[in-house]
Amino acid sequence: METPRYAVIFSYTYGDNLDGYPEMDALTLELARNVPGYLGYESAKSAERNIFISYWSSKEAIEQWRKDSVHLQAKARAKDWYAWYNSLICEVQVAHFHTSDGKISLKH
Repeated sequence: METPRYAVIFSYTYGDNLDGYPEMDALTLELARNVPGYLGYESAKSAERNIFISYWSSKEAIEQWRKDSVHLQAKARAKDWYAWYNSLICEVQVAHFHTSDGKISLKH
């Protein structure tokens, strides 16, 4: 696994109206996987807060994903699907990966 150079951190809680969300979530994840420079993701969910972190090799790759037409459709529905959300783009300056089996565990 290539060391991530950028992370997009999306924190949120679901709203009351999730009509169409599961399908769009699956579709956008599949499309993101096809963007050159996409490296993987990790996520954590709880009743109070959810966090989705995607990793990218460059700001240009993030920009290409930001402009994707399906992703733009999903973003247009954000106020329907989320009670609140926050999105951050961060440059990863140092990354340490450790697993007991020595394998990186980001999902693709």
